[in-house]
Amino acid sequence: MAPKEITSDSETSPFIQKHSAPLRIWHWLTFLFITGSIVTVLLNSTLLSPRDNVKMVQEQLEKKGATVTEEQAFAVSHEYEEKMWDVHKLIGYGLAFLLLARVVIEFTQPEEEKMRNRLKIATIRYKENGSQKFDYRHYLRVKRSYMLFFLLLFCMALTGLGIAFGRDLGLSRGIHGFIKEVHEIVQYLVYAFIVIHLAGVIIAENGKIKGIVSGMINGNS
Repeated sequence: MAPKEITSDSETSPFIQKHSAPLRIWHWLTFLFITGSIVTVLLNSTLLSPRDNVKMVQEQLEKKGATVTEEQAFAVSHEYEEKMWDVHKLIGYGLAFLLLARVVIEFTQPEEEKMRNRLKIATIRYKENGSQKFDYRHYLRVKRSYMLFFLLLFCMALTGLGIAFGRDLGLSRGIHGFIKEVHEIVQYLVYAFIVIHLAGVIIAENGKIKGIVSGMINGNS
């Protein structure tokens, strides 16, 4: 029996679909964890930047009657940065788990809600040259961009784990540094994707495609 699709009505946008409870929970947890990751990176690059806080640490200690060198003040401010990186690391573990969970969800979802099935149906509808040809073309582009997002998320998780456990695995300083550089580049690409995704949803919700956000909350069931 062929799976039914929520977009069978020609007046319905292909973006308005059913979403299972596990997928919705995964979506919002991933959003929260990525937001937390962004916050920790921003805090460490601004408010908790060690070099930017050296002078403040020295001034505050001098007010209390203690005099410390710049190196000592840097060590104090650096400790706060390290604590925030520990939080960032925990968030990274959570994202790695969520990525694995997404794979499990894909295999356990109802057949009509699996991504590969939806892409297959959208491709057929696009080739039919019907009244929604443009909508399905846009849908396919968006869904394929999600594939890129998952690939970036996988690279970010993998390199993050490499940074966390690289020394325990005996990786050289050079390899560890390279992994860190790749992780930083990939994480900013992931953050950029999230910004573009949010902008796209806002534009869609204020345009002709309404119900994307509510569908990810109530499932459109």
